[in-house]
Amino acid sequence: MTTKGATTKRGGCVMPIGPAEKRAAQQRATKQSPSERQKVKIFLKPHQKMPPTTREYVKESQYGFVYGVSGPVVTAEKMSGAAMYELVRVGHSELVGEIIRLEDDYATIQVYEETSSVTIGDPVLRTGQPLSVELGPGIMGSIFDGIQRPLHDIAQMTKSIYIPKGVNVKALNRSKKWEFLPRKDLRAGDHVTGGDIIGIVHETALVKHKIMVEPKACGTVKFIAPMGQYTVEDIILEVEFAGSIQKHSMMQIWPVRNPRPSAEKLAANYPLLCGQRVLDALFPCVQGGTTAIPGAFGCGKTVISQSLSKYSNSDAIIYVGCGERGNEMSEVLRDFPELTMEVDGVTTSIMERTALVANTSNMPVAAREASIYTGITLAEYFRDMGLNVAMMADSTSRWAEALREISGRLGEMPADSGYPAYLAARLASFYERAGKVKCFGSPEREGSVTIVGAVSPPGGDFADPVTSATLGIVQVFWGLDKKLAQRKHFPSINWLISYRWKLWNIMRHCVWAMQRMTGNKQN
Repeated sequence: MTTKGATTKRGGCVMPIGPAEKRAAQQRATKQSPSERQKVKIFLKPHQKMPPTTREYVKESQYGFVYGVSGPVVTAEKMSGAAMYELVRVGHSELVGEIIRLEDDYATIQVYEETSSVTIGDPVLRTGQPLSVELGPGIMGSIFDGIQRPLHDIAQMTKSIYIPKGVNVKALNRSKKWEFLPRKDLRAGDHVTGGDIIGIVHETALVKHKIMVEPKACGTVKFIAPMGQYTVEDIILEVEFAGSIQKHSMMQIWPVRNPRPSAEKLAANYPLLCGQRVLDALFPCVQGGTTAIPGAFGCGKTVISQSLSKYSNSDAIIYVGCGERGNEMSEVLRDFPELTMEVDGVTTSIMERTALVANTSNMPVAAREASIYTGITLAEYFRDMGLNVAMMADSTSRWAEALREISGRLGEMPADSGYPAYLAARLASFYERAGKVKCFGSPEREGSVTIVGAVSPPGGDFADPVTSATLGIVQVFWGLDKKLAQRKHFPSINWLISYRWKLWNIMRHCVWAMQRMTGNKQN
């Protein structure tokens, strides 16, 4: 509702009040203590009462106030000076939101949490920063929600199975210390640029976490920390540039909607081996490629995604559960620690190379979009270390449904099946962040991000707008057949409709890799 005048809450709804009721409420408020007065759900016009605040030390100009609420979409007033995709805190609970539209003095906010407690007149705090993720040691083996809040830490803090509204927990552990090994050839007086590796942290037995200079930083080294135990906030590098000293820790902050830069885009030609003969032989994917797995309910999309996470020849796995059932994520948490692989004679769990981003079907719909961008940003970060990363998105159809709901709330013109007209552009901007690249900085290294996106068309109809838009983007199409699944033929790949673009580019590398695995490599 977008009523701008005085309101009250009756029966769970925000409703206008009359002059007599307003005077009675004001008389009651004057007899109450200041703490009790804040509990009175009465909001006057802006010239009669300033918007309430949530933090005393924040300037008044950083606050707007709620003008209207429509599900996950909140309209705020007094938001002049705000920027697109700026992170805001909505209401007294400080719910996480992101500005998605600006018009005059009003801002339309997409809130990533439940908005049932937000009422007209509640404060809206501008942070001045975009929605970002924390990048550093501690990501592998963790499970986050769509906006990178660690679910394990939240469960320990709240002693509850539910996520409280407005909970604010840092993504990376600030107290845990990591063993930092600086580069032997890096000394004070050396010149560094963005992407240079300055040291290594053995995050897990499977992942050597390379500590890099931030992409936009450069200068002359004034201080490099010696080998020792440090937290992610401790200063390990000081760089001088243009007369100023820049201090760097092991943690980086990066906006999720901005792709991380690379020096050069390379042709992907090495196969992504997944252990399924029908896929590796007939429809192989490459490290740095894009793959779609469309199929009806029960065809085995999630099983293939989990199989790739378990057995593929990737260095790191980012598994994003976007809008799917919660028991699928619990299955990953239960099965992955039991699966092991041997590295340098040491047997360890594959969970040590996996990070999970969980935004299940019972979580807020708006956060599904954030979970996709959070996952791809984490994948790009490990790619910049020179690793081959595989990202599983299960499923992109749920993300598209979230876009459809937000678009409907905004009153935008619907396209086919009610999806927004920019659906194909959003999908393309996501899939184009995959690829094999030459990384910034020294030493020279190459990394890749492979995206495997599951698509859930309603009724298994491949003419669905999400499926059609995805097939025009990806390189590999693994089509699942409902009839094969009903006959218990798994994986239910229909080889008559599946395809792989430009197969001849990787046939030589596929044959070489298979011969190497069987020990029969020939010249």
